Amino acid sequence: MTRQAENSPRSLSSSRTFSLEISAQGLQRPARFLLARALAGLFVFDLLGFSRSFDKMHRFVSSYKVVPGKPSAQTVDRVCNAINCACVWYPKRVLCLQRSAVTTCLLRASGVPAMMVMGAQNLPFKAHAWTEVNGNVINERRNVQKIYGVLDRC
Repeated sequence: MTRQAENSPRSLSSSRTFSLEISAQGLQRPARFLLARALAGLFVFDLLGFSRSFDKMHRFVSSYKVVPGKPSAQTVDRVCNAINCACVWYPKRVLCLQRSAVTTCLLRASGVPAMMVMGAQNLPFKAHAWTEVNGNVINERRNVQKIYGVLDRC
């Protein structure tokens, strides 16, 4: 590449393509701050002993208020993406209760009225926790509402 080509401005079409690539990547990668908050949330969950004290965790999530404001349309996706990345980088295996508690709190901190839901299945006995926004399950691969009976929402 010549020195003149290096210093010349990009054409309009190549600038558009470049900016579209950046926006597409931006939707897939979590914001660093949100990823840091997700990792911190997973750490605090363990630090406060929520995995050993269900009552303590339940009170904490139930009392976590939704921040007033209008979240953007991508807020739920951005938080779910950050939680997914944080779970990959967290040094311990993250179970559904920890994941749903942190997801619910992060969404509420972003202005989204999320609910943590805990459910169980009779035979074979299994329990699971997930997060819902406006009655819709988020960040789950299967239809948990049909598999598990709801025990509690907080």
